[in-house]
Amino acid sequence: MLITLAGASGFLGTALGRHFASTGHQVTQLVRGEPATDYQVRWDPDSGELDAGLVRESDVIINLGGAPIAHWPWTESYKRQILDSRVATTATIANTIASVEERPALINASGINYYGSDDRAQPATEDSLPGSGFLAEVSRRWEAATEPAARAGARVVKIRTSVVLDQSGGALKTMLLPFKLGLGGRFGDGRQWFPTISLPDYVAAVDRLSIDQELNGAFNLVAPVPATNGEYTSELGARLHRPTVLPVPAFALKRIAGDLSTEFLGSVYATPKRLQDAGFEFAHPTVAQQLDAALSRD
Repeated sequence: MLITLAGASGFLGTALGRHFASTGHQVTQLVRGEPATDYQVRWDPDSGELDAGLVRESDVIINLGGAPIAHWPWTESYKRQILDSRVATTATIANTIASVEERPALINASGINYYGSDDRAQPATEDSLPGSGFLAEVSRRWEAATEPAARAGARVVKIRTSVVLDQSGGALKTMLLPFKLGLGGRFGDGRQWFPTISLPDYVAAVDRLSIDQELNGAFNLVAPVPATNGEYTSELGARLHRPTVLPVPAFALKRIAGDLSTEFLGSVYATPKRLQDAGFEFAHPTVAQQLDAALSRD
């Protein structure tokens, strides 16, 4: 298959590009600057420019594009960038897919924060309503931008992704240094749900969703056994043989991180119902297994 990948230079894009290339697929990367290799193609999502010929030839387009969430401070202008970067990249791809006759599948990133960060008694499934909060609104509008492709008849999959654990990037890479220094601790009281998935399970899920023509719509990319922030903290400290007795108080986190603090202190409780219904088997269902996998990888 020809797989076109937007956001290829990021943590997850790098892992997916390596995986698909190693399994015999042709991978083309969309880049904003001048292409450096023959497998890169320039595009400009801010102005809606994307090579329709490439889209027509592609079997699958995977879109991971967007400004990083893990950025401090969250000024109003940066929050606008978080939203606009996701909507612009998605709209450009979806509109171009709709404009061609032979339409590839669109696998589009979204966030598990779609369900909001309020405590809930039962885990959210893909049929649950969107929640409230900034990232919930971002995810809702992000997904809405895929509609032109869906209306045109393309297969569209929205991957509501949780925190992907691997020492090579993402949240875990950022956390490793303070935890190794014995300065790691839970956020607030630590009782909030902290949704995660291992990098191998994330890659395997995206692979399945890319190839299986029967699957479409929203999918929660989150491990099936939920863990709290406190449980995650304890498991990480145990693997690094470091204490985790220095919690970050809620008031201090709010003062330091501002609006971003709500995403650390909020509780996101979700389950991968549709993946499991499709027969997907997680290699690392628990946070302990995820951390073992994340810290053992080269």
